[in-house]
Amino acid sequence: MSPIPVIMDVDTGIDDAMSLLFAVRHPGIDLRAVTCVVGNTGVEQVAANTRYVLDAAGAPDIPVARGSARPMLVPPADASHVHGVDGLGGFSRPSDRRMSRLSAVELLRRELMAAVGTGEKITLVPSAPLTNIALLLRTHPEVAAGIERILFMGGSASVGNATATAEFNIWHDPEAAAVALTAAGELDIPVTMYGLDVFNDVVISRSEAARLRSRLDPAAQLAGSLIEFACDTFDADTATIGDAGTVCAVVDPDGLRTERFPVQVELSRGLARGQTVVDRRTWIGDLKADPQQTRPTMVDVALEVDGRRYADLWLATISA
Repeated sequence: MSPIPVIMDVDTGIDDAMSLLFAVRHPGIDLRAVTCVVGNTGVEQVAANTRYVLDAAGAPDIPVARGSARPMLVPPADASHVHGVDGLGGFSRPSDRRMSRLSAVELLRRELMAAVGTGEKITLVPSAPLTNIALLLRTHPEVAAGIERILFMGGSASVGNATATAEFNIWHDPEAAAVALTAAGELDIPVTMYGLDVFNDVVISRSEAARLRSRLDPAAQLAGSLIEFACDTFDADTATIGDAGTVCAVVDPDGLRTERFPVQVELSRGLARGQTVVDRRTWIGDLKADPQQTRPTMVDVALEVDGRRYADLWLATISA
């Protein structure tokens, strides 16, 4: 089969880096572009981290564009307590790789409209706050014709991590997430949510990380070092590949079990801000009696993942 055309939207911290390494290395993915957004760290550092990771992966001259430097309505809040002060566990290095002259939204529009012109469709894989994606879909709805689906890392049908109810990517810019999901629904773009319900279930052990780090390949060395940093951070013997599960799902969708539910984002200023409200009710009576009568977007929500299958896939790809 031909490689799947993919564009990634990242806030390159540790698990975004593991996603990028996989996407560059796997023969089933044709990585067309990478766009950067504020999230795990500031957008300038995200752009620097992204270029360095692409260098380590031996990537060709893939266009990399800088996107939004802040959420839509609120100040940014980083995740340095998880990803380190540079967002990459202290492993970020300078890169000579050039940034695109285009903004993230402009680059996304260019690539997607080129796909429309050829009759192709591209899979968007955001593993970051959805600020760039919301701006794209509202500013240039015509790009929907070039989108196969949006497979994003974010949200949860159960617990949160940034707060008790909200996952970090959605919590960081819930207004953008709400806009992106609503726009996708209106434009009939299929959406898959790879959230915390599966995020933590694909893990790599310290011994597996050590074997990666012992290789001469820069990509494997970086991957192993990042896993070890994550193990140290959480004082554990394993660490999740996190966001990288999204790109595993692109090439191996059978490793993921999803169910289709209405999803909307809570935008209040209270304890539930940023929660992805996954409506799992089945009785039509309750749905008709609901006083809110909202029209949430239908989303394929990931509920189970074959963790060992994706871990082995990731390891084999990074080690190849």
